[in-house]
Amino acid sequence: MASYVVLLVIQGLFWSIALAADQSLLQDFCVSDPRSQELPSGLACKDPNQVRPEDFFFSGLNVAGEITNPVGSRVTPVTSAQVPGLNSLGISLARIDYAPWGINPPHTHPRASEILTVLEGTLEIGFITSNPDNRQITKVLQKGDAFVFPVGLIHYQRNVGSTSAAALAAFSSQNPGVVSIAKAVFGAAPDIASDILVKAFQVDNSVINFMQSKFKIN
Repeated sequence: MASYVVLLVIQGLFWSIALAADQSLLQDFCVSDPRSQELPSGLACKDPNQVRPEDFFFSGLNVAGEITNPVGSRVTPVTSAQVPGLNSLGISLARIDYAPWGINPPHTHPRASEILTVLEGTLEIGFITSNPDNRQITKVLQKGDAFVFPVGLIHYQRNVGSTSAAALAAFSSQNPGVVSIAKAVFGAAPDIASDILVKAFQVDNSVINFMQSKFKIN
């Protein structure tokens, strides 16, 4: 009887893992058809006979992105939106450029883990574990170093050098999504009620009003 119970537990464990994993493709590829309606699993496939090499191609990751924002970083995404051939493959990339002392502000990717490789410069990186510990895991990376950010956790990068830096990020999703913490909280449309944020952040209402004014969408 005990052996039977153990067998059922093991079988249930493998069944749970199978349900959690992405479904395997039953064809070579599924290049997205931009005319189709987006579904939870991605866009519908276009006719394989209409597929071209350009559907799997992206150029320009060797070029540094122009940085014009106050945080001092620029992200160049390579997701299924830019490369239709990534549709249903569960992977994507991004190049991140940093001005001296620029940051990629605290954010999360709700649908993907990330592995970041430093191409140039020196980056201080970190992520925060979930409640209740909220432990910060941080390290300084040099050119050629790589670091992993687990799916859904808040993380950031900062260029700690006096010259520009660059990194390449790989994601376990064709569309990892981004939630920028400050922008999401203080730039929500419509606004999150100020009394909620006053209690959440334990600050005066004037501070909340100021922060919301900084992140308003023009």
